[in-house]
Amino acid sequence: MSFDPIEIRKDFPVLARAAASGEPLAFLDNAASSQRPSQVIDAMSQCYRNYYANVHRGIHTLSEESTAAYEAARESTRRFLSASSTREIIFTAGTTAAINLVAHSWGSEFIGQDDVILLTIAEHHANIVPWHQLAERVGCRIEFVPLEDDFTISDDVLRDKFQTLSPKLFSFVSSSNVLGTNFPVERWTKIAKEFDATVLVDAAQSAPHQAIDVTRWNADFVVFSGHKACGPSGIGVLYGRESLLDAMPPFLGGGGMIDRVTTEGFTSTHLPEKFEAGTPPIVEAIGLGVALDYLSDIGLDRIAEHEHKLCEAADGALRQIDGVEVIGPTPDKKSGIVSFSIDGVHAHDVAQWLDTRGIAVRAGHHCAMPLHESLGKTATTRASFYLYNTADEAERFVTAVQEVQSKFAKRGRRRRRREVPS
Repeated sequence: MSFDPIEIRKDFPVLARAAASGEPLAFLDNAASSQRPSQVIDAMSQCYRNYYANVHRGIHTLSEESTAAYEAARESTRRFLSASSTREIIFTAGTTAAINLVAHSWGSEFIGQDDVILLTIAEHHANIVPWHQLAERVGCRIEFVPLEDDFTISDDVLRDKFQTLSPKLFSFVSSSNVLGTNFPVERWTKIAKEFDATVLVDAAQSAPHQAIDVTRWNADFVVFSGHKACGPSGIGVLYGRESLLDAMPPFLGGGGMIDRVTTEGFTSTHLPEKFEAGTPPIVEAIGLGVALDYLSDIGLDRIAEHEHKLCEAADGALRQIDGVEVIGPTPDKKSGIVSFSIDGVHAHDVAQWLDTRGIAVRAGHHCAMPLHESLGKTATTRASFYLYNTADEAERFVTAVQEVQSKFAKRGRRRRRREVPS
């Protein structure tokens, strides 16, 4: 069966509405958060309507049904990541929460004074700030791998960093949320393992768009969020190598994560409940499981191919517009993200103008201030494509950018004429 975004769009109720301007909605803000199909919305609603109760230990029908659905979602997640066991799948509040869990639990246990944590300059704040906080607690050092001129990082540059710094942890994004650059996870993990480094991969921008096999990646930790992958907000995933998770102390304390509690202390329970203290995100996990099955049924490879075509068309067209600078590598090296700037126009003004044309994009530093500083940019405008976007939307986006550039270029020419002394 051919990939048909027009048919896929029918699964997403919000895409039928117009923007505030009255124009048809072209939602190109998917790197921030995707939309949800009816299948996910219905599954969550059915839980609330028909069988919601707290999971685990409830000796009644609703609890048993909720528990079964919750753990089925964990199995869907395990299958989605090709993990070996559901014991390696921890539900969290999102990518940020998952990285913080690792920083507090694994980091506090295994990172010491003068140890080095290596990051790339392309990281989201969620994969920078928790490590700065760890450094404040234990005295470790954070180092960054810079980008090269083509917005990539070569294996040789990375290997040189390992040789000179001997990092204890290498934590990096698999695909940049600004540049779209796809980094070679398998190769980089292999390099890190040559130097006995632990590896965490931030897959928030990869999991919704490409098939992931954590066994093949061979990373120690992999994290992603549900809300970028057609799932609900408030739910994310930490995949962890079972031996490491076993060796890590619990992050949060409370109900659900204990084996026994006395007045003198406690013992924690087994994985994965060890890291899921309190009432977990039950309905959100159920929605996530349905979302991941939905994406798998369509086919992650087909989704990636479709997004690449849209990105290639939009990226190539923007590069032909005078005064427009595409911030990122060529489409063969990136995902469906096109970030750009227009000479003399603030990114927020660009986004506001596009909104009048019904096109939703993101503007700002995209929670990647160190990256923007390294590029000499205060902000960029970002369009990000997904499975339900169409070639027509990509064309509308390019046309609207041309309008912005033309409008502000004319304004600049008029201003320069007024400034010429008589």
